[in-house]
Amino acid sequence: MPATRSRSALRPSRVAGLIVVALLLVLAGWSVVSLRPPAPAPADAPATEFSAARAFGHVEAIAAEVRVTGSAESDRVVDDLVDILSGLGLDTRVQNAVGAVRTAAGETRMARVRNVVAVLPGTEPTGRLFLTAHHDSVETGPGAADDAAGVAAVLESVRALTAGPRLRNDVVVVLTDAEEACSCGAEAFAAAHPLASAGGVVLNLEARGTSGPPIMFETSGGNARLAEAYATAAPHPVASSLAVEVYRALPNFTDFSVFMADGDFTGLNTAFIDGAAAYHSPQDVPERLDRGTLQALGDNALATARELGDRDLAVLASPGADDATYFPVLGELVRYPGTLVWPLAAGALVATGLLVLVVHRRRISSLRRTAGATALAALPLVLAPLAAQGLWLLLVAVRPGYGQLLDPWRPGWYRLATVALLAGVVLCWYAVLRRRVGAVPLAVGGLVWLAVLGVVLAAAAPGGSYLAVWPALAGALAGLLVAVTASRLLRLGTALLAGAVAVVVLAPTVALFFPALGLSTAAAPSAVATLLLIALLPALELLFPAEEDHRPWAVTAVPAAALVVAVACTGVGLSVDRFDAAHPVPSRLAYVLDRDTGQASWVSTEQSPGAYTVEFVGSRDELPADYPYLGGPVWSGRAEPADLPAANVETVTDSVVGDRRELSVRVTPQRAGVRMLVLDLRVDGGTVVAARIGGRAVPVEELGGNRAWIVFHAPPEDGLQASFSVEGDGAVELRVVDVSDGLDGLPGREPRPEGVDAAGSHSSDVVHVAATTGLG
Repeated sequence: MPATRSRSALRPSRVAGLIVVALLLVLAGWSVVSLRPPAPAPADAPATEFSAARAFGHVEAIAAEVRVTGSAESDRVVDDLVDILSGLGLDTRVQNAVGAVRTAAGETRMARVRNVVAVLPGTEPTGRLFLTAHHDSVETGPGAADDAAGVAAVLESVRALTAGPRLRNDVVVVLTDAEEACSCGAEAFAAAHPLASAGGVVLNLEARGTSGPPIMFETSGGNARLAEAYATAAPHPVASSLAVEVYRALPNFTDFSVFMADGDFTGLNTAFIDGAAAYHSPQDVPERLDRGTLQALGDNALATARELGDRDLAVLASPGADDATYFPVLGELVRYPGTLVWPLAAGALVATGLLVLVVHRRRISSLRRTAGATALAALPLVLAPLAAQGLWLLLVAVRPGYGQLLDPWRPGWYRLATVALLAGVVLCWYAVLRRRVGAVPLAVGGLVWLAVLGVVLAAAAPGGSYLAVWPALAGALAGLLVAVTASRLLRLGTALLAGAVAVVVLAPTVALFFPALGLSTAAAPSAVATLLLIALLPALELLFPAEEDHRPWAVTAVPAAALVVAVACTGVGLSVDRFDAAHPVPSRLAYVLDRDTGQASWVSTEQSPGAYTVEFVGSRDELPADYPYLGGPVWSGRAEPADLPAANVETVTDSVVGDRRELSVRVTPQRAGVRMLVLDLRVDGGTVVAARIGGRAVPVEELGGNRAWIVFHAPPEDGLQASFSVEGDGAVELRVVDVSDGLDGLPGREPRPEGVDAAGSHSSDVVHVAATTGLG
């Protein structure tokens, strides 16, 4: 009878526990769903509002074909953009220039660009607001998302602005060229255009996928005032100061990077990132672009432009004193000054330390037991992300084509499987240790890790400290309340409230980081998901039977259920996500011909050659760095030399002025379709002190050695003029690599089978022809 009464008395608490966990699951779902873009507005939406239907018409026109810099299709798009903006009443011009950008590898990338620049005058300008996107595409795809969507959003936003009251500030539309090549269009505008001379605030629109919420992921330094303006204006605010910290630490480069490096601009950079499998690929077509994503992108751009268009830009165009901390919560953007980062981190650490002492004083857990539990809490923080990465490796082993992808074509089921696997690992760890170590020590140990991580992030990446600080602070305060009372109802309430804080802070980050980093690097977003599960331990404890219930199956049922869900979702994912013509296996294949040696090679930058690529390559090789995007370790295979002429190098002048030798050459491609020239000038025992390529001087600080290494995009049809000043009397030679697109017609080339297509990469379907000319 006593045992029967005990089990009967436990039933209501278990039901209450299930309700708490169910509420937290609903809240997690709400947090994720709140990130989703809205329904697209129809073509007959009010004139002052943004309409995805109207903007999509621009996407279709712009992304009808590949429009690589310098191509006839690019010229067509430029002409159309000029007509559209002029038709809206804006003073519209084309900036024809040469841009130049230095890369970390030591090369200078240059391009002949055509930027479309238009001005919508303000009533009483305090500065200039720049709406920017790039109109060019990569050579492997039409770029409907990247970045026809951004251009279309700018065009439709400007149309809506002209339909409403005039703004206080000037709005300058800058649709740049050659972003995909080198961001040279942005550089040419920032360096030489009169409208850029005084700087201003930049709103840049980008894409690295075809769907998902547009994320304001990058800002200028001292972003507190701009973040406030964005949060006030944007109807669909999705942004994270953690993303800003991550992006600043990565070597990524966009037009926005050029504007920020100029020093006269501040601004916000926005992109949507889901659907990464189509990024830069032939599948980035208008039909694949999510209309809701386009609506959200335009809604935010238009609203932010109106907000900034009526503010004092003289203040906003300069960096503020500090960065803000901000993150999305249920459709809103929570934000607070960066000055609160350290007080909050310290508060979380103090509260957690106090909790450790309280549970010790109340004899709930000794200091030694809590310390041991804290050490054991490190296990899931390591093992769960490793398990997630292991799942991806398993998927690649089952379906090798995944090895060429950042993310599968249809990743939804795999993401659910990964989260379920993480839950299974954490719950297995918890089920094994809770009776031996105790539920309270394990939960407190998890909070210790969160609090310590909050302090570490406050020091290393302040904008990301919120990820650990708020769950730790809420969990510690809830634990203190429970520790000083014996109320079962209070235990349920604090578990719900602390869990709710952890969910609304961390669940959106998990949902955003999976598409941002892709399942191929699942360990990183899984680490954040594991933090959430650790923070939810008090709520998860409610799923387990009480200590006096000794049924082993009940203890193992919850983690087993999570692992079963992981296996089931993986199986569904494998069934749903299959390669076909619309969702192909990406492959990277290039053809390299060295006219100096007469040898030709097939080359691939794939990590492990796929079934199609392996027919051409089979051994590892090292290509010289002057083969753009191919230099370094590659897979290669012998190819039959094609009858492809190298570029012609004509010496125009060769004279000595003082102690310098002045050389001028014209480099003219001898085959159709060459879109890029690599000029690698080397001096034996001398120094290159000056260079001028295509009418643009190469910055002096980028020279000074025995080599000038320039990659030039969109060379003129009648040849590229290049001049060099050389000190020393050593031999000079110029190695030229010309690059064109398309492998059709090459000897031994077999077409790809259905379900295999070119990868979205600068190393796909390109032909390199190299030759060296001695200049005496």
